[in-house]
Amino acid sequence: MEHTSKPKQVRLSTTPTREDLAKLKIGDIVYLDGLLYTAREGVYMRVVEGKQPLPLRLPEESAANFHCSPAATVEPDGTIKMGAVTATASFRFAKWIGEWFRVSGAKLIIGKGGMSSHDYKEHFVPNGAIYLTTVGYGTGALLGRGIKRACDIYWRKELGLAQAMWLIEAENMGPFIVESDLDGNSLFERENTKISANLERVYAGTKPAVLKRFGETDDRSEELIG
Repeated sequence: MEHTSKPKQVRLSTTPTREDLAKLKIGDIVYLDGLLYTAREGVYMRVVEGKQPLPLRLPEESAANFHCSPAATVEPDGTIKMGAVTATASFRFAKWIGEWFRVSGAKLIIGKGGMSSHDYKEHFVPNGAIYLTTVGYGTGALLGRGIKRACDIYWRKELGLAQAMWLIEAENMGPFIVESDLDGNSLFERENTKISANLERVYAGTKPAVLKRFGETDDRSEELIG
């Protein structure tokens, strides 16, 4: 019987060194310590397209960009209450990610679902960055346990609570999975390749569909698992 080793668990700073990142392998489980910030399309458009200066010293203060929308409120006295952080799909931000690396110096991109192998090779690898993905759905409250405090919020008035840039102090926040490494290898891509290799056997003997949607194909190698 084949025995598979358990994934390695790592505590990682949100300002990691290249040596820290080089030790990570796809599939490793990561828990984060330090400051991380949220930045998604609203922030990207403001900074990358609008050329607005960053409100933080990046990457000195933080090299970890979380694609998420916090469940948070700002009290009348300015204090912030944050209970959960729900990751959003990162592929939607691919058009900005290359320039974002240049202006932010980010080393960790955190989100849901990963990005494409092209994005990893084209943008992540040259910038010495990796991608961390959340574990399944409904983990917002679980990740919220790792929030030590919400430090600040930037561009709230201009972008609204969901799109604003939040600064969060994390302590043992996770679990996250290493989806891409410094060489641009992708966990999802590796596992999808394994699954796709067996699709023909799974569908063996089945009849082609009588009715098809426009553009639909019977080529099982084009099926997407994710």
